[in-house]
Amino acid sequence: MKNLIYPCLWFDNQAKEAAEFYCRIFPNSRIIFESPMVVQFELNRHRFMGLNGGPQFKHSEAVSFVIECKDQQEIDHYWNNLIADGGQESMCGWCKDKFGVSWQVVPTVLGVLMRDPEKSKKVFEVVMTMRKLDVQTILNA
Repeated sequence: MKNLIYPCLWFDNQAKEAAEFYCRIFPNSRIIFESPMVVQFELNRHRFMGLNGGPQFKHSEAVSFVIECKDQQEIDHYWNNLIADGGQESMCGWCKDKFGVSWQVVPTVLGVLMRDPEKSKKVFEVVMTMRKLDVQTILNA
């Protein structure tokens, strides 16, 4: 039996607004279904559900979504769009969008470099000084 597993994001009452926001940012995205209570949507073919659950629960950094980017242009695209209109920058490639959802916008090469015993310490030190990650600076570390 194959079970479909996908995240449910709790919103006060902005689930559709959030789904539309994310669908504008990510390629191959669409709203699948909506009702007053839930919105199901896909971001780059990955399913999500937005729930209009009320003000009881807020998003936190305990859960974030990682976006691996092939180059600086992709990093800039996702970072700039996610922090637009009230989002917040954080450290080490982390940011929050205007709904409070946390994202990590990282170059694909970061995982490769962090597995290299000779480079990982220097790469880590450089990444710790950045907000939006700069691929060339990371590669030069």
